[in-house]
Formats: sequence, C-alpha cells, structure tokens
Amino acid sequence: MVDVQRASFGALPTGEAVDVITIGNARGTEVRVATYGGVIQSLRAPDRDGQLDDIVLGYDNLDGYLQNSPYFGAIIGRYGNRIAHGRFTLDGTTYTLATNNGPNHLHGGRRGFDKVVWKCAPFAQNGVSGAVFTHTSPHGDEGYPGTLAVQVAYALNDRDELSIDYRATTDRPTVVNLTQHSYFNLAGAGRGDVLGHDLTLNAVHYTPVDETLIPLGALAPVAYTPFDFRTPARIGARIRDGDVQLARGGGYDHNFVLKPSTGNAPRHAAHVYEPTTGRTLDVHTTEPGVQFYSGNFLDGSISGKGGRPYGPRAGLCLETQHFPNSPNEPRFPSTVLRPGEEYRSRTIFEFGVRE
Repeated sequence: MVDVQRASFGALPTGEAVDVITIGNARGTEVRVATYGGVIQSLRAPDRDGQLDDIVLGYDNLDGYLQNSPYFGAIIGRYGNRIAHGRFTLDGTTYTLATNNGPNHLHGGRRGFDKVVWKCAPFAQNGVSGAVFTHTSPHGDEGYPGTLAVQVAYALNDRDELSIDYRATTDRPTVVNLTQHSYFNLAGAGRGDVLGHDLTLNAVHYTPVDETLIPLGALAPVAYTPFDFRTPARIGARIRDGDVQLARGGGYDHNFVLKPSTGNAPRHAAHVYEPTTGRTLDVHTTEPGVQFYSGNFLDGSISGKGGRPYGPRAGLCLETQHFPNSPNEPRFPSTVLRPGEEYRSRTIFEFGVRE
C-alpha cells in the first residue's frame, strides 16, 4: 500500500504557501514533491542491502530552490530544452521568447514552470497513489501564444515505478514540450560523481549541436563515436575523448533519438547501473527523444542537501522529450498543439537493484 502525506515546505517572499507531498510504498521507497516547480525534492530508494538513500540532487529547504537552482528536480515547460535565438514562427506569426541561455531560449524562459507554485491534489486509485499537479499558463506567458492548461500526475507503486503523466490543452495554436529535470546519482546525492555509473541508451542516432547547443538539424549515427551507449558503458569512459561534440557540451548534453516502438505504450529508453550500491534506474517513455546531460555545469559552488557540495558531474539527467529547437526544424517531430487536441506524454522511472 502506498502512503501520501502533505506538509508545509515554507513560503515565497510574496507569502504564497508551498507544500511538499510525500509518497511512500511498501518497500520503503519515498518520493517528496514540492508544489513549487513540481520539484522532486528527494527520492529515497534501497540499495542491494536494503539501505535507503536519497538519489536525487537538490536542497533541504525551499530557499535553495529560490536562490540558485539549475532546475533540480523540476517540471520543465512550456518548452523543455532550447529554442534557437528565442524565436519561432507558427501559422505565419513569429513569436519572440526570452533568451536566457546565451543567444537561446531555455526551459521555458526566465520564469518557466519550474518557478511557479502548482495546485496539487493527492489521489489513490488502481493500486497506486500520488498527486496531480495543475497550472494554467496565460496567453503571452514568456512570449508563448495560447492559454495552456497543464496537468502533471506523479504516481508511485509497490514495484518501485514512479510514473509521470503529462497532459495539456490550449485555446490557440502553440508549442509544448514538457519534461522532468531530476539529477540522479544512484550512489546517493552528494556522494561523488556519476562517471562510474554504467549507462545504456536505446538510441541509434543523436542530434549533433552547434557551439550554443542548438541541433544542427540532421541525425547522426552513434556508432563508432563516444555517443554509442547501445551496450552498457561507463559514463566516464569516453567523456574526455576530445570529440568536438563533447567539447561543445562540456561532456554529454545531447538529445538521443529513441528507437520507435509499436503502439502507444512507453518504450524502454535507458538503463543506469551503479556498481557500488547495485542500484538501477530504467526509463520508459512515450517521447521520441531523451536528453542525456552529465551534469557538466556543476562546479562545486552549489552546496546541496546536508551542506554537501555538488562538484562536476555530481548527477545525471535523462530528460524525456521532443527534440530541442523542434519549432524551427520541420524535419523533427512536431511540438505544435492546437485547440481541440490534447498533449499527452508518459514517462516511468523504474528503480531496482542488481546483486
């Protein structure tokens, strides 16, 4: 049986209250999600000896997220990843967005979905429990057209599967690309880097990028490159190979094109294994891509939970998504949402252990 509890997590400077929802299961796995940004504030999972540890980077209190957070654990929207030069054209109209990442727009702008307080309602149904987070983004928010009504449901079951279901509707044509930005370290948050983690990605191609991390438009094969994770490889094995793409990202910060699957069920996207604890993470998604980010911009200046500094590559992200800059790339899967349609996406983070 899964348990759900709600408690205060502080308040914004405006006085707006922020809560944290705790979801636990029979195995002791526990997920804490804040209403600020829909942030997964902690995720405690067992190792091969049954010992629980928090495996996501973040802060102990709300102030950390308000002052200096590189999207730790947050819901990302309206558009996850980058849009070139903060502009796109839809149905003949050009829209201008904030350029908050060099010359480009990143993760929804200066005040994306990671910086709003979501409404939240706990639920229990079909043997799982969790919480539904809702937010309405008005027409013109951060430059995007259309009033966008968004729902994100987190659910945990006794198989240690954390599912995230996204839904959205709009009253005008717009673009949408929602994702979740948890930084994982399966050895435990703040316990070194992730270079010793083994990674498998179910991708034959990836999207190479320019110097500002915007895709060049073509798909490139991963074969015979440091981006080949079709079979398990240590994250640190080739990260310093001198490849021009690794140099541009400061490591891995690229969209991997997932193999298509039959039907609408989530496809297996990634497997991560941490050998010292035996913890594993499997990612399943309905999305066509996943951004593998190896925590390259962490530099030790952020002290997270328990005051532990987060040094280079202290965590990894597997952001299930449509491709970066899709609104400007007709060859990429479309991110356009129109009135009368419903945006739907599902991602499952499945936790386990290997003996």
